[in-house]
Amino acid sequence: MRKSLSNILKGTFLVNDDAFKNWRMILFVSFLAFVMIASSHSADNKVHQIARLNNEAKELRSAFVDGRKKLMELKKESVVELKMKKKGLAISEIPPTKIKVKTQK
Repeated sequence: MRKSLSNILKGTFLVNDDAFKNWRMILFVSFLAFVMIASSHSADNKVHQIARLNNEAKELRSAFVDGRKKLMELKKESVVELKMKKKGLAISEIPPTKIKVKTQK
């Protein structure tokens, strides 16, 4: 046990005759570690991108609601009447009448 531990610490298992098997395993494990790190970074980037897009969607939704509120305010009859008074127009005293057109055959 003590001899194998010292061999591992000294690195003699990498230079002896059957070291090719060890190097293959080390390279394979290193490759797997590289793939795992790369996929982890990719997942982190996607999480950050999703969070950024969610924040952007919330901002756009808020802007939409604010715009719709302003539009509803501008569509009120009292607001329209005030704006038209500034331009010199007033509400008609005579109610509108329906015009009926008869088609001739």
